[in-house]
Amino acid sequence: MPDPTPHEPSLAEPILHRAARIEDAVQEFREQRARRRGLVPTVIPYTGYGAPGWVRVLARVLLTRRGLASDASYIGVRGWRSFTSVAVDSAEVTITAGGRSHVVQSDRGGVVDAIVPIDLEPGWRTIELSAGGHRAVQADVFVVHPDTRFGLLSDIDDTVMVTSLPRPMLAAWNSFVLTEHARRPVPGMSVLYERVLAQHPGAPTVYLSTGAWNVAPTLQRFLTRNMYPTGTLLLTDWGPTHDRFFRSGQLHKQENLRRLARDFPDVQWLLVGDDGQHDESLYGEFSREHPDNVAAVAIRQLSTSEAVLAGGRSKAQERSRDSAAPWVFAPDGAGLWTELQRVGVVEPE
Repeated sequence: MPDPTPHEPSLAEPILHRAARIEDAVQEFREQRARRRGLVPTVIPYTGYGAPGWVRVLARVLLTRRGLASDASYIGVRGWRSFTSVAVDSAEVTITAGGRSHVVQSDRGGVVDAIVPIDLEPGWRTIELSAGGHRAVQADVFVVHPDTRFGLLSDIDDTVMVTSLPRPMLAAWNSFVLTEHARRPVPGMSVLYERVLAQHPGAPTVYLSTGAWNVAPTLQRFLTRNMYPTGTLLLTDWGPTHDRFFRSGQLHKQENLRRLARDFPDVQWLLVGDDGQHDESLYGEFSREHPDNVAAVAIRQLSTSEAVLAGGRSKAQERSRDSAAPWVFAPDGAGLWTELQRVGVVEPE
């Protein structure tokens, strides 16, 4: 089972950044006010993953009026609504599966991200999550078979969904103003993923993004509506950390890539991203650090207008020369499928 505490604990509590202390004070005030209004802790389940003997459980604890996960979904409304929910700090969450129960705690943002020793059969399974003795909800987990040797990892912004997010104002517009139905899928990417996974039954699918957990339900509905394969979302919390004003999206991706290599040391990943952010540099670094864990890197090339909005293009094709794994480049899913066939990563249909 993976180490649930991969980093050495500090002997002293970290000194919180001033922004984090302010956020905590505001959060405590909002939580107390919400509880006085009768709101109760509610677990919002996310899709997890695991292997025989353990699962990585992902969820978030929010305060809602009826104790229903659907109360925090905000289907079809402006994006800013997803950032108004009240998270529960240090909430105790009971995880039940396989006849056993385990209790974990949420973090400052109400997020639960925990490795628990639960032995489930490979494939799609369900576990139960509950907080404070309130209504239990079911969460899906994908348990990877020990013989699995291939996995699919994909970025979201400008890889499966056209967003042009790197510029701050555009990020705010897409996150806070647009409704979820205004977001457009990247042509051919869902078909690409379906074809790749058809050749690798039992392969895990992971969507790694710098997006906030606040928009996880919106992203999940987008992926489902546009026929993308079901998988685990690995997002980040919104707001400051103990040592900086804003969280580092690149660090979030680096840590999760390395964690996947530890969790599944025998799996080779097809890493899919775009050339408008930092995917190529992150994937290149990961390929050099973990050459045995990379099957190939597929980079979606932005259009000229998308590249302008994204602040320019990266030097992905130069970085590919330093990697042992094959790199392919194309503007859409159909082109990437052709390129993956050319380098032998997938077989012609």
